[in-house]
Amino acid sequence: MSMMVKIAINGGIAFGSRLNAKQLSVIAKYMKEEDEIELTTFQQLYFEALESELEVIKKEFNAVGLSCYPVGNFVKSLRTCNFCKGSEEEGMPVAIELNKLLAGRPVPFPLRPAYTGCPIGCGEPLINDIGVMKVKDKYDLYIGGKSKGADARAGMLILGKLTPEKLYEAVTAIIDIYSQHGKKREPFAKFIDRYGFENVYKQIVS
Repeated sequence: MSMMVKIAINGGIAFGSRLNAKQLSVIAKYMKEEDEIELTTFQQLYFEALESELEVIKKEFNAVGLSCYPVGNFVKSLRTCNFCKGSEEEGMPVAIELNKLLAGRPVPFPLRPAYTGCPIGCGEPLINDIGVMKVKDKYDLYIGGKSKGADARAGMLILGKLTPEKLYEAVTAIIDIYSQHGKKREPFAKFIDRYGFENVYKQIVS
C-alpha cells in the first residue's frame, strides 16, 4: 500500500507570497473534502500526497508554476521580501538564482535561508540561518541568526559588499562546510557556535 508523503510547495520565488486561481484549483484537485493544507512561516504550503502519485502531482504542479521542495533535513526554499514590487531593482534575479543553488540540498538539520532587497529587511535575513541583504548594488551575507527560543539572536555579518557571483560562491561554500562538518540533527546556529564563526570565515575566504 502506498504511504502518504509530505512535500512543500509555493508559487516560486517572487516578492510577496502569491498563488493564482489555476494553482489553487490544481492543489484542490488532489485534496479530499476533509483534507487540510498547512501554511508554514517560510512561505510554503505543506501538502500530503500518496507516494505513488507524487511524481505525477509534481509535474502537474510545475506546469502551473508551483515549485515543489522536499520536507525534512534539507535547505528550505528562500524566504523573500513580502511588500516591494521592483523586482529588477531589488535584486530578485539574484534571489531566484540563490534559491536554485540552495533549495532542497540535504543538510544535518532543516536550514532556513532568507533574502531581502533592501536594508528595511522585511525578508528577515538577520533572524534566519543564512541571510542576504541587498545594499545598493551589492550584497551583505549574514549567518547564524535564530528567531525562536531564549537564545534567539541576530545573525553576524560574515562578508559584505559582494557581487552576485561572490555571493553564490560564499553561500555554496557555507552549505558545503555545514553538510560536511555538522552533526546529525545539529541546527545551523548551534553548528556555528561549535565549529566557530572564524573557522567558517577562514574557509570561505581561503
